[in-house]
Amino acid sequence: MILNRNAIVDDVRLAYRYTPGSTGETLVLVHGTPSHSYIWRNVVPALEGQGHGVLAYDLLGFGASERPTDRDTSVTAQAHLLEQLLSFLDIARPTVVGHDIGGAVAQIVATRRPALVRRLMLVDTVSYDSWPSSTWRAIIRDHLDDYLAMAPDEFEAMLTRQLTMTVADPAHLTGSTLEAYLAPHRTPLGRASFFEHQVRHYDSRPTQQLAPLLRDLTMPTRIVWGEQDRWQPVRYAERLASDIPDAHLVVIAGGGHFLMEDHPDRVTQEILDLLRIDR
Repeated sequence: MILNRNAIVDDVRLAYRYTPGSTGETLVLVHGTPSHSYIWRNVVPALEGQGHGVLAYDLLGFGASERPTDRDTSVTAQAHLLEQLLSFLDIARPTVVGHDIGGAVAQIVATRRPALVRRLMLVDTVSYDSWPSSTWRAIIRDHLDDYLAMAPDEFEAMLTRQLTMTVADPAHLTGSTLEAYLAPHRTPLGRASFFEHQVRHYDSRPTQQLAPLLRDLTMPTRIVWGEQDRWQPVRYAERLASDIPDAHLVVIAGGGHFLMEDHPDRVTQEILDLLRIDR
């Protein structure tokens, strides 16, 4: 999927793709880390083909969006930018689908500005204290400068190892697919951005702080999870389903953390099923 537009919101540039659609339904797809909007490439065509409006964009500091040296790219700041982008595009009450840290962004918007979100889907999302892993916490605390100084080949080997852990079937993240995930990080700016805009902001405080607010959500919510997710265990999906009133939990066998790589058709169908629910 190629992002074909750029918007300046809050003085930064976000790359996006927006198809207004004809059904009155608009879907906003928010990716996570270490990825970009490419992860939705096998989901968007079917949604657009049904006539729905679809917005996919790269978070600030990710993919084709701007990578400013002086801006906060935490999930809280990204939530603010999403609100600004929706206003810029005049998108009212979309269904928001968030994956990984994009799910944290979606949770923040849904709890802070519930009137903005018609429906909510959380796909293998970070939540509560589920992130970062103990390994990344130690790196952020003690070794981030060392990682910033990694040679390009060491960095790419490290990121490749990380990416191959995201799928249940390793064949789903090889060849051109793997290349597409690595591509934004193959320049000096891209490598620095990975640590400064992504890793440095791996911080569970926002999701822990909003946890009590999940019980106040009233929009239809679906939680979709890969049974073999090695980064976000299914117990967090179960906790979210327990805390969000009337949330519907779907656990997909043979799915890993990048569920849209293992089972894009199933993720698409879950989104379409959610659109049939209203309050």
